[in-house]
Amino acid sequence: MEHSSSSLVDSTLISSQRLSLVEFLIQSAEHLQVAPVVKYSALSLFADRFLPSLPRFKIDAQNSNNWLLKPLTESALHLFAVISLWISTKMHDSRPLSVTCLRSLANKSISEQHFTTRNFLEAEVLFMQVLNFEIGTTNIAFLFLQELWIQIKGVAKAGELINFEACMEIMDLLYEKEETSLLCTYSCPPHSLAASILVVTYVMTVPQHKWEFPILPWGEEMH
Repeated sequence: MEHSSSSLVDSTLISSQRLSLVEFLIQSAEHLQVAPVVKYSALSLFADRFLPSLPRFKIDAQNSNNWLLKPLTESALHLFAVISLWISTKMHDSRPLSVTCLRSLANKSISEQHFTTRNFLEAEVLFMQVLNFEIGTTNIAFLFLQELWIQIKGVAKAGELINFEACMEIMDLLYEKEETSLLCTYSCPPHSLAASILVVTYVMTVPQHKWEFPILPWGEEMH
């Protein structure tokens, strides 16, 4: 009963803080000037997988005794968001972010608690354990979106007019809305989500008199 009650409390905290956590991660990515693939890989690891899995992970008594989870605090969740960026740079950058750089960011943006280098290393191990050490990000929507954007530019001049920044802004908004994010994560395959975002951006950012490509049928084929 105690574990179930604790899990419920954690789920409530995560749900109530989800928007601020996603915004924190996005702002941290902008502050660190990481590549878009790093940001969206981190969002996938953190928002799509880590946050939903954490309450279940804590049900195990051995896991629940970890100081980062007992109790689970907003500061710890912010730390895990930074950790997701760190792991993502290790996968996508030839020169990953250093602990010193991440600590500097944390000291400025997480005022409630000071984290040491050892804390970062402990948080990284815990983050990996929650994900069962499965950190692949080759199936994220951003990579499909980028590929589709390149493809449409290759078959239509109007493709050059698509504002890719707008594509990423739409993706950010999807992550910031929990209901939409969960729907996209569990009900919509990443390639379908990518095609939908590209179609919407095409309609929104390309002047109608410049349309020269059947984007809607093409988008449906991409699903």
